[in-house]
Amino acid sequence: CIRDRFDVVVVGAGPGGYVAAIKAAQLGLKTACVEKRATLGGTCLNVGCIPTKSLLNISHHYEHAHKKFGEMGIQVSGLGIDLAKIRKQKDKAVSGLTRGIESLFGKNKVASFKGHGKLTSANTVEVTGQDGKTQTVNAKNIIIATGSEPITLPFLPLDEKVFASSTGALAFPKVPKHLIVLGGGVVGLELGSVWHRLGAEVTVVELADRIIPTMDIEISTGFQKILAFFFFKQ
Repeated sequence: CIRDRFDVVVVGAGPGGYVAAIKAAQLGLKTACVEKRATLGGTCLNVGCIPTKSLLNISHHYEHAHKKFGEMGIQVSGLGIDLAKIRKQKDKAVSGLTRGIESLFGKNKVASFKGHGKLTSANTVEVTGQDGKTQTVNAKNIIIATGSEPITLPFLPLDEKVFASSTGALAFPKVPKHLIVLGGGVVGLELGSVWHRLGAEVTVVELADRIIPTMDIEISTGFQKILAFFFFKQ
């Protein structure tokens, strides 16, 4: 079916897309947003920044109890982790924020289309839902905010169990004995920190001559010294 014409259609509901859609609607434009995930928020809210920060917070508390409580005279016995409960807590943080975006869409009258968006002309987007049904959305203007996908290696297919992307690394069923992180960027170092705190040996492999190479060299070199001392093999 063909939907009514919109002033703006945003393809992608990540931090760039949903903010653009809300702002366009607030400026008086009839706006729609197309997102292939079942929930809004893109990579950042669903499988990136937010769940990683939740796991960092949880693993920090565990490490602090494991390594520091004894020094402060606090005796703890039987300290352990329940990964199922940790994932549940992480999912709770994610769902709260994604529902918040849905609420903002409703408040600002942004139409939401769930499905894979495909530009079929300069002014039309074909949306294919998970049920296979398609609908065409017409727009005077289209904003492409499709975000990013993990880089895959042709000789090393991902199974999200042994060979995992950052998405799979959010949900390992058990703490790895030894985790090798390919890429010393923000996400890789965050996830490496999480699993190291929970008991894994972690090695980071980075092509550049320093970690987080896109940041200022003072930050990068300082951070590398901290991680080398406390966490990782290099």
